[in-house]
Amino acid sequence: MNSRQIQRQIGKSGISASAVGLGTWAIGGWMWGGTDEKESVRAIEASIDAGLSLIDTAPAYGLGRSEAIVGTAIKGKRDKVVIATKCGLNWHSGKGGHFFDQDDKPVHRYLGADGIAYEVEQSLRRLGTDHIDLYITHWQDPTTPIAETMAVLEKLKAAGKIRAIGVSNISAEDLGHYIDAGQLDAIQERYSMIDRDIESSLLPITRRHDIATLSYSSLALGLLT
Repeated sequence: MNSRQIQRQIGKSGISASAVGLGTWAIGGWMWGGTDEKESVRAIEASIDAGLSLIDTAPAYGLGRSEAIVGTAIKGKRDKVVIATKCGLNWHSGKGGHFFDQDDKPVHRYLGADGIAYEVEQSLRRLGTDHIDLYITHWQDPTTPIAETMAVLEKLKAAGKIRAIGVSNISAEDLGHYIDAGQLDAIQERYSMIDRDIESSLLPITRRHDIATLSYSSLALGLLT
């Protein structure tokens, strides 16, 4: 790995990853005018060659397409990358609350035990791996108790299918409930020079509990470039 890349610990998980990660929402194609799979694979390979180890993806990024492209790109390189992917947005069961439609399919927020157990297997298959390093609840589901969600995530961790647990798009109140329910290692939130709300709402909590923070929209969807 490129020694110039700063490494950061992901909470108390024992996992370290490059401080700069590669986000793969756009390569899923949805909302971004499509995607070129070969170019996407080359971009991921170039990031790994440059020393970036953290790759962030999600099933909802193109209804599995982003995960599948990441899986293609990391073949033979699994030991060089830390994979973060997500759960809780599903288009399979119809359970939970409707959130949005993608490719004419209704996507629901659902973090029930059965939903997560199904989703993790689909993500492992698409990524071509036997474990996910950081598994993140993508958006929160008010229809499922957080204790139930954490219980199944802890069970997956004990089984070796995931190594660490994270949450995204979380309120301070729900963050506290996650912390009470088990070991939480990371949050992932919108955070940039012009979007700094979490500095007063969430970061004081994560500092107290040794929880890592991953930012998304760090360049404000290109505005800061």
